[in-house]
Amino acid sequence: MEFSLIFQMIIKAVGGLGIFLLGMKYMSEGMQAVAGDKLRTLINRVTDNRFMATGIGASITALIQSSSVTTVMVVGMANAGIITLRQSIGVIMGGNIGTTVTAWIISLNIADFGLPLLGLSTFVYLFARKSYLRNIAMMALGLGMVFFGLEIMKSGFYALRSDQEFISLLARFSPTSYLGLIKVIFIGAFVTAIIQSSSATVAITITLAQTGFIDYSTAVALVLGENIGTTITAFLASLGATTVAKRAAYAHISINVLGAMIMIPIFYYYLDLLKIIIPESVSMGNRIAFAHTGFNIFIVSIFIWMIDPLAKLLTILVKDKEKKGRLLLSYLNIPILDAPALGVEQSLAGVLRVVEGVEAMHGWLGEALQTYRDELGKLLVHKEKEIDAMQKEIVEYINELMTHHLTKDSLIMVRQQTRMVDEFESISDYLVVILKLRQRMDHNGEQFSEEDKKFILDLHTIVTDYVINIGKSVHDEDAYILDKVMIDGKIINRKIKQFRSIHLNKLGTEHYSPVTSLIFTDILSAYRHIKDHAFNIAEVIAGEK
Repeated sequence: MEFSLIFQMIIKAVGGLGIFLLGMKYMSEGMQAVAGDKLRTLINRVTDNRFMATGIGASITALIQSSSVTTVMVVGMANAGIITLRQSIGVIMGGNIGTTVTAWIISLNIADFGLPLLGLSTFVYLFARKSYLRNIAMMALGLGMVFFGLEIMKSGFYALRSDQEFISLLARFSPTSYLGLIKVIFIGAFVTAIIQSSSATVAITITLAQTGFIDYSTAVALVLGENIGTTITAFLASLGATTVAKRAAYAHISINVLGAMIMIPIFYYYLDLLKIIIPESVSMGNRIAFAHTGFNIFIVSIFIWMIDPLAKLLTILVKDKEKKGRLLLSYLNIPILDAPALGVEQSLAGVLRVVEGVEAMHGWLGEALQTYRDELGKLLVHKEKEIDAMQKEIVEYINELMTHHLTKDSLIMVRQQTRMVDEFESISDYLVVILKLRQRMDHNGEQFSEEDKKFILDLHTIVTDYVINIGKSVHDEDAYILDKVMIDGKIINRKIKQFRSIHLNKLGTEHYSPVTSLIFTDILSAYRHIKDHAFNIAEVIAGEK
């Protein structure tokens, strides 16, 4: 085999693959930008219903055009506690079906239109002013690059079709026997694990088959292996993640490996069935895409009834780690930024964790105000430090997220999340301020009068309810809460003025320590600050800020 021939093939194969992968990225980002709200809606509808979860997984993957991103997203959501292991298995199985859409797109016989589509969409992308048009143009630009990249790869492989040395080498890796079948499956899995894109390896497989480089049976066997190789991405994403995330990744591996093992004994019968269903007159690309889809639907139809046993088995095999301290938001390090529309959900989950922490602090402070205990004080201070750390992680994550291609609505949402988490962190600071004022009372041997103590406890209850209601509106994305919190905020302000006025009027008639009086008014001021920060959050939710 001539060196120049090999060099030419490698250059075209690598160059075509690079253009193809970049095209897949642009097409995925364009689709996500166009369908960003639909993606968020799909995520929020993930339930324990196995058919619903599978359908959502298929829909998300079809929109994103990447099963790897879907499975990484699932691992991240499981790691964050947004979805359960049972739900994640359903979404992963749906992702296996959704990824076959890529093969159908690649199999379309419109490669000649790749370059014109690329050129026209580039002009629209560069000169269009409306973001919606730019997003559609990016999607079309990616699609054009996909077909142009495939055409370049195809032209590189054509020259080798008549090379006898290469043909004899390929003959050694042909599924003419069960051993040969296993070899081909292993090659498909290995190459996909290296590239970390089943879409790319399926594209290469279809290109090789269309050029006559490999036969149909070899292409189908390679596709089986590619289904195994694609699980490496989820496995890498689960490294260092929580136990639930590891179980989700292992579920993906288990389903795809077992699926291939089920297909090996019936592989030749499956080929015979395919020959009956789709005649040889149909294009090679369509025949491979059909085989890919049929295999994945068949495997999912088996495992969809085994979600519960598989979840239980993985729970037994993958033991819970001993917690050496509460995990913060380590799941934000999951490489989900390839799906920025889904990354918005991840950052929102982080904000909701901060909300839960602030609500817990309110509960502990209420107990400490009645009867102070050192353990309550330690809990409050530790939680405030956690919230500081979570705020930093969320802001850093959102800053990274904003460097990716976000829709206008998603951009508004992450900016709101940044503002909300900052306000909640400020509330946690003031809760610790009130705790320290309470500790100062004990340190100085001072005590509030029963009336003042009742004022503080009543105010704490009112402000706590106020913050909790606003926290619920963050979870429910209730944009109509502003009128209610304005009324409740005025009530809190009146209460604070009333309590301060009553306290100050008693100073001339009863003996009050100046320190006690100062601490009392400082506590009232702290609660007013908490109310103000909570009101700012309500304004953000309502879109006022």
